[in-house]
Order: sequence, then C-alpha cells, then structure tokens
Amino acid sequence: MQFGLFSVGDVTPDPTNGTVQTEHERIKNTITIAKKAEEIGLDVFATGEHHNPPFVPSSPTTTLAYIAAQTEKLILSTSTTLITTNDPVKIAEDYATLQHLADGRMDLMLGRGNTAPVYPWFGFDGSKAIELTVEHYQLLRRLWDEDVVTWQGEFRTPLQGFTATPRPLDGVPPFVWHGNIRTPEVAELAAFYGDGYFANNIFWPKEHYIRLINFYRQRYAHYGHGEPEQAIVGLGGQFFIRKNSQDAVKEFRPYFDNAPVYGHGPSLEDFTAQTPLTVGSPQEFVEKTLTFAEYFGDYQRQLFLVDHAGLPLKTVLEQLDELGEVLPQLRAEFDARRPANVPDAPTHGARVAAKLAAESVEEATV
Repeated sequence: MQFGLFSVGDVTPDPTNGTVQTEHERIKNTITIAKKAEEIGLDVFATGEHHNPPFVPSSPTTTLAYIAAQTEKLILSTSTTLITTNDPVKIAEDYATLQHLADGRMDLMLGRGNTAPVYPWFGFDGSKAIELTVEHYQLLRRLWDEDVVTWQGEFRTPLQGFTATPRPLDGVPPFVWHGNIRTPEVAELAAFYGDGYFANNIFWPKEHYIRLINFYRQRYAHYGHGEPEQAIVGLGGQFFIRKNSQDAVKEFRPYFDNAPVYGHGPSLEDFTAQTPLTVGSPQEFVEKTLTFAEYFGDYQRQLFLVDHAGLPLKTVLEQLDELGEVLPQLRAEFDARRPANVPDAPTHGARVAAKLAAESVEEATV
C-alpha cells in the first residue's frame, strides 16, 4: 500500500482570522508540505492542475520537478492532469522529462477536471469531454509506446512520422491512474489499458464509489489483465485529527463550514458519517481508514487531502505529524489484511523488472 497526500492548491481565506496566503506563499508552502510528507515516511505527493483562481497549480511538472530535486524517495504524481484540454504531445514530453529528472519516481493521474470554462480557454468544447478524454489518451499511449507515430483524429492536427522526445525512461512509460468521481467511461478506459483507477471518493457516499470501482474491477478482468481483485485501485480521503476528538471537531468546524468545496452544505457530522472524512482522534482516523478495504476491496494507493480550506501551514504540518505517528500502524494493518494475490502498487523499478523478465521469456521461446 502506498500512502500519500494530494493537494488541489486552493488559496482560501482562513475563516478564523481572514488571513489569505499570497500565491507566492501558497506555492512555496506546497513545497514545504511535500518535503514534510517524505520526512514522516509517506510514499506519494500529488498536486492538481488548475487554470483559474483561487487555485495556483497551473504547471504541475514545474512544481514536481522542483520537489524531485529536494527529495530522495517520494513518488511524485498529479491529482489531475487535464487529459481533455492539454495537448497529448505536450503531456507525453513534459511527463517523460519529469520521469528522467525524478529517476522514475513519478506517475500521473489523468482526469477531466471540474471547471467547465477551462475548455474554451484552450480551444475545446466542453460538451465533447468524453470524446476528448478517449482520443487524447489513445494518442498519448501511442506517443509513449511507439517510437514513430503517424496519427489522425478529430481534435488536433495530424501527426506524420512523429517522435515524442525524450523517450520514456528505461523504455517504460509513466504509470497512469485515471481519476474519476462519476463517469463509467473513464473506468472503462482504465480497465481496457490495464491502468490504475483512482476514485476520489471525498464528496459522495461510499455506495456511489462501490459501484464505480466494482465496474472497473470487472472490466479489468474482462480485458485479461488479471482477476477483479488484482485491479489497481486508489482512493482519496480527508482527515483532521487531534489527540482529543472534541478538540478536533471544534478546531476544524469553521474550516469545514466555509470551505469552497463543501461549505454551506451538509453538517460536519452528516458529512463525516457519509464520506471518508475523519474529524477526531488518531485512533478514530485509523479505524475509519481501515474500513475502506471492506467497502472497496483491497487497494494499492491511499491519498489524503490535508492542505485546503484555508488551513494555515503550521496546522497542516501539525496534521502531518499526527499522521506520521499512526502511519506505521496503518501500514501494518493493511499489510496484514492483504491477500497474497493482490499486487503491490506499481513503481518504476518494478515495472522495469517486469519488462526485462517478459523480454527474457520471449527470447527463450524464440
């Protein structure tokens, strides 16, 4: 199991005192949080991609390359790379470059995003989101898998004998997760290619995501990649923990009530009852997180949203210290429950080894 953080990079006023981080502060604080993630023993740090206020991460590869230069073990990822409005050629080249700079310590999560105006900003029609997702991803895969590509589609100019540079590190493209909250077509796409499926289940009741994840697992097996329980699944989560449960609720309530993503909606109590959000003690957090596998099956990656809703950097770092204290318990519990036939989370090293093993078998049979 890989544990990590994902950030949406929002610049939100602190509802307790009205303080607003500058864009400079928010960007630099993101670096501090990523370095703290490695310090406490997390495996992954992921940043979003947004092109509108109040968000700052419009250039994920720049941010992740900067973090890569200051870390040693942390896997760097995205919590959405916009497959719809980015040029697949630029995605192929930017993320292959990041792969080289990070010595393979990276992957990416593709998604459509949730900001409708972004489509015309980049010359696309938002009503074609599904079609853009499928076509752009099909081209991206070819650009990574084939040295020379000739291609023609609906949404970009044709390619004739084109080679994306640099080529993927060790001949193994970055691993792809498909982020999703509602669309079966995305689960189908992930299953077809044998990619990872990340259900960002932080907003809606678990029953909705159980259906999507089960569909992905069934289609993954249908396409011959393995048994349903061997499909590669990631989940989102949220927490705010203090040693005393009542203190956690009291401190986090104003942030929850005013957060752009869910403020002025369900009560904190209703939201925590229906979604993965834990607001309470460290042990309550551990116990609730361990239930995720009961609902969704054994999975490979768990990312938590911590740095949002106007929480000051000091508080975020305190939250990560709390997470670091219970992380060994979480790892041990998940490892003990994992059946032997459920694969580990993909890493570059493991995928290179698998490629070399497959090539050896192929040579031996010739």
